Amino acid sequence: MRLLAPSLAALALTACAHAQSKSDQAVIDSVDARYDQTAAIAKQIWDWAEVGYQEEKSSGLLQSTLKDAGFTIEAGVAGIPTAFIASYGSGEPVIAVLAEFDALPGINQDASPDRSPIEGKTAGHACGHNLFGAGSVGAALAIRDWLEKTGTPGTIRLYGTPAEEGGSGKVYMVREGLFDDVDIALHWHADDENSAAASTSLANRSAKFRFHGVSAHAAGAPERGRSALDGVESFDYMVNMMREHVPQDARIHYVITSGGIAPNVVPDFAEVFYYVRHPDPEGVKEIWARLEDAARGAALGTGTTVDWEIIHGNNPLLVNETLAKMMDSKLREVGGITYTPEEEAFAEEIYKSFSKPDLPLGSESEVQPFEVSLGYGSTDVGDVSYAVPTVGLRTATWVPGTSAHSWQATAASGMSIGYKGAQVAAKTLTLAAIELYKDPKLRKAAREEFEAARGKDYEYTSLLGDREPPLDYRE
Repeated sequence: MRLLAPSLAALALTACAHAQSKSDQAVIDSVDARYDQTAAIAKQIWDWAEVGYQEEKSSGLLQSTLKDAGFTIEAGVAGIPTAFIASYGSGEPVIAVLAEFDALPGINQDASPDRSPIEGKTAGHACGHNLFGAGSVGAALAIRDWLEKTGTPGTIRLYGTPAEEGGSGKVYMVREGLFDDVDIALHWHADDENSAAASTSLANRSAKFRFHGVSAHAAGAPERGRSALDGVESFDYMVNMMREHVPQDARIHYVITSGGIAPNVVPDFAEVFYYVRHPDPEGVKEIWARLEDAARGAALGTGTTVDWEIIHGNNPLLVNETLAKMMDSKLREVGGITYTPEEEAFAEEIYKSFSKPDLPLGSESEVQPFEVSLGYGSTDVGDVSYAVPTVGLRTATWVPGTSAHSWQATAASGMSIGYKGAQVAAKTLTLAAIELYKDPKLRKAAREEFEAARGKDYEYTSLLGDREPPLDYRE
C-alpha cells in the first residue's frame, strides 16, 4: 500500500489536469467559433476609424453586439456619450474586461504591406484599438457562455472606454466610482509580441497652451504687432533647454497646432500641445510647474498673453505580480499565432520596411519571457489599476518589429494577422476570468498585494483635476 498510494495520487492529479485541459480546450474552441464575428467587428471599426470621444458608430456596434447576447447596457456613463458598461450575471465576484475603440488622427494606411494611404481618410487604427474592442467583446461573450453553462455565480462586465489616445476616458470613469465594486479588471493591447510581462507605464499630463497677441501688417506696421507665434516659439525654446535638466526617465513632447496663416500677417493666436511623462505622478507635477513658468516667461518676453487647458492626465500602471503570473500561465496555454502562406508574404513585405527590427519573423508564435519592467508609454488603464487590482497582456497582432502608431501597425490591424492576435487575447482573457471566478484564494492574494502596493493611507488623485471630459479635443 505504501507503494500504491503515491501512484494513486499521481493518477488523481493526472486525471484532474486532463479534465482541466479538456475544460480549457472547450473554452478556447468557443472563442474560435466566434472568429468570423470578431474579425467582422474589428474590420468595421478599422474602416470607421473614429477618433476620441467621436466613436459613435464604433461604440454603438459593440453595445448592440453585447445587447443581442443578453447583456444589460448602461450607455453614456461618466458624462461621455460613447462610454458604456455592459453587464451579465449577478452577484460576486465582479470581473471587468476593458475595451477601447478610438483611432489616431493624422495617420492613414490601407491594409497593405506597402505604404498605401487611403484617399480622404484622416485617421487610422495605428494602435490597434479596433482589435482591442473586438477581442474584448469576444472574451466577454465567451465568459458569459461559461457562466451560463456552469451556473457559476458572478458578474461579467465589459467597460467600453473611449478616447484612450490623449483623452483619458477611463479616468473619468474611475473618478465617477464606476469600478468601486469590481473585484478584478482585465485588459489587453495590440502589439508585435505575445507577453504578459508585468510592465509599468509612465504617468503623464497634457495641455494646449494658447498664446494671444496683436495682429498687424508684418512689413507695413511691424511695431504694432505682437506675435503669438513668437510666444509659442520662445516657449518651445525654453522647454527644449529644460530637457537637459529633467530626470532621465522623463519625456516631454509637443506639436504646434496653430501658428498663423500668412507670413505677412502677425499672428494674434498660436497654440502648442504638450505632453509631460515621468514614472512618478509627483515627477510629472514638478516638471509641469516648470513648464507653466516657461509659458508665463515666454508671454512676458514677447508681449503676449497665455492660458492653457489641461486635456488629459494618467497615473502609471500599478503592477500586480500575483495576477500577472496567472495571466502569463494562461497566455502560455493559449500560445501565439501561426501565419498562413498569404500572411507570411504580407509579413515579409512589411518586415522589409523596418530599419532595425528588434524581433525576428516567427516570434509571433512564441510567448516572451515573464519579467517586471518599466514601460515608457502611458495609458489611462493606470488609473483603473489604482482603483481595482488590474492585469493585462499584449498579443502579436502586428508583424514582429512593428512600432505602435505606425502605418505598419495600421495595416496589420485591418487584416487577418490582427484578427488572429485579437483571438489570442480573447482566449487568454477568458481563461483568466474563469480562473478568477473559481479561485477565491487567488482573488484574495491579488487584493492583498494591491492594497499593500497602494499603501495604507492611499487617496486617489486624478492628474487631470476636476475638469469635465474634453469631448471636443479632437475637433
